[in-house]
Amino acid sequence: MKNKTAVVTGASSGIGKAIAEKLAKEQMNVVLVARSEGKLTNLADELNAKSGGKAIAIATDVSRQSEVERMVKQTEETFGTIDVYVNNAGLMLNAKVTEGEVDKWEQMVDVNIKGVLYGLHQVIPKMVERKYGHIINISSVSGQEVTKTSTVYSATKFAVRAISMGLEKELAHTGVKVTNISPGMVQTGLLEGYEKKRKTLDPSDVANAIYYAISQPDYVNMNEITIRPV
Repeated sequence: MKNKTAVVTGASSGIGKAIAEKLAKEQMNVVLVARSEGKLTNLADELNAKSGGKAIAIATDVSRQSEVERMVKQTEETFGTIDVYVNNAGLMLNAKVTEGEVDKWEQMVDVNIKGVLYGLHQVIPKMVERKYGHIINISSVSGQEVTKTSTVYSATKFAVRAISMGLEKELAHTGVKVTNISPGMVQTGLLEGYEKKRKTLDPSDVANAIYYAISQPDYVNMNEITIRPV
């Protein structure tokens, strides 16, 4: 994967930051995408100081199609191609239907679903044209199971998983791979306020799984990876 280029959304903290650090360590070029320009710039400086690849920061709100389009164009102008696109940006807000926080539902739908689709819309055509590329969609075990507090959040992550499953079929025999990653509880800022009943995953555990998937031979596609703490 040396010198290949990966876009990582939601890269300013948590899982996204760990993914960026892992890919940069493996000498990939990394495009850091999130809304927090300051955090992204600091991370880019840190990665450029100690990794073999090149990191750039592009502040982007993935829920806005025009901003995703601009980000992809800037990435292509800098690196030429996008080899790996990691749809990691996500929100986990109050998801109980009975509590009726519509504004929070809309935010989750905009980022967790539309944000994924906007990125795919921009990168897939050129990947298909080159007959090479890898899409990584970060879903969740909440996309497989629903609790009484996760209804709407789970719906968005079920959607991400459905998009991944559909893309596997749409992109069959094109050379473009799709991997859906479903982590269990990961120790990130998303868990603030949630009761933790067992050990959580470290963000690096998810990053290692992603690198494992993208570093497979051309004829091997890891379609689905579920990662849970023991």
